Amino acid sequence: MSESPDRTPLPRAFFDRPVLDVAPDLLGRTLVRNSNAGRIELRLTEVEAYAGAIDPGSHAFRGRTARNAVMFGPPGHAYVYFTYGMWHCLNLVCGPEGHASGVLLRAGEILVGAEQARTRRLSARYDRELAKGPARLATALDVALSLNGTDTCAGADSPLSLLKGTPPPADQVRSGPRTGVGGDGAPHPWRFWIDADPTVSPYRAHVPRKRTS
Repeated sequence: MSESPDRTPLPRAFFDRPVLDVAPDLLGRTLVRNSNAGRIELRLTEVEAYAGAIDPGSHAFRGRTARNAVMFGPPGHAYVYFTYGMWHCLNLVCGPEGHASGVLLRAGEILVGAEQARTRRLSARYDRELAKGPARLATALDVALSLNGTDTCAGADSPLSLLKGTPPPADQVRSGPRTGVGGDGAPHPWRFWIDADPTVSPYRAHVPRKRTS
């Protein structure tokens, strides 16, 4: 990047918009993770939008549960879930309170704290692979269920926060089907990424699970 990232915090109003406006606008923003181990800063390069009650691919499609309650607002909070009994994934809640929607953070470029991320991502051959995929991103940033509900707009001392960063030019933003989403939600072109960025994860279509007898 030729210019220094803008370090102005993103206000809550940024997230209090429709999910399909927020998701592509998150590209190039700086995600900050503060912990006792130190500070990591990551430039977001790939995200996916999930639109709650109108989206069969969303965790909130069938209504509010204990697991997805954070998705119903307020906007600007982190929604963290555990999947496949192995991995955590990090989302940002957006839209008006009471109407569940969120953006899954799929990939990014680590700008600060790569040495810390490497200790958690020992299988990464190159730094561009440290946060290449949602589970890898969460692992590199040490994201766990304890961060579910974190207010990313609470200030610089929050465990998670967002800065304006360096958004890409509009002609570098691409969109397509979401990775691994099947059923009626499969065709939605709600995955957004920065074109030709080496940290973006490869697209994988949904593969139905085999039934066991």
